[in-house]
Amino acid sequence: MTKTREFLRKLKPSPLTLLLIGLIVYFWFRPPAWVSEMHGPAPEIPLHGAEGPRLLSELRGQVVLVNFWATWCPYCRHEMPAMEAFYRDHKARGFEIVALSYDETQGQVDAYMRREGYTFPAPLAAPGVSEAFGGVSRLPTSFVIDRAGRIRHKVSGQVHYGRLEDLVLPLLAEAP
Repeated sequence: MTKTREFLRKLKPSPLTLLLIGLIVYFWFRPPAWVSEMHGPAPEIPLHGAEGPRLLSELRGQVVLVNFWATWCPYCRHEMPAMEAFYRDHKARGFEIVALSYDETQGQVDAYMRREGYTFPAPLAAPGVSEAFGGVSRLPTSFVIDRAGRIRHKVSGQVHYGRLEDLVLPLLAEAP
């Protein structure tokens, strides 16, 4: 019995260990991201999807999240369930997502989206699209565009449901 207690006492974590574990869990579920306020017009970019080629301006009147991502990016894959949940909850109110992928083929992206059950459009990022947004230096990076077609926020890092609520819901409340 004494050996068991001594063994269990050795397994008891220190307060510092518990703090570090708590921080790891916090940042896993609420990942850090840098949000920048912006007020410029959204660039006119082509969107090549299943429904054929379109332009970003065709989504004017809706609040749009333009997300740069890739299937090989673990941080991108981690944010996708929250994006899908927010999309399903707010699509009827005028919210749209365009997830521009850096993958090599549309087939890779389509297979991933189908396998995971994501329903928002995810075309490949056309050459020069990230430069039209001022450059994308890391994945994931997202831009929130208001109903008037102005970029309002840049998110460098992962988005999560709460962050989308903070950034998108005020824009959805604005008159179209």
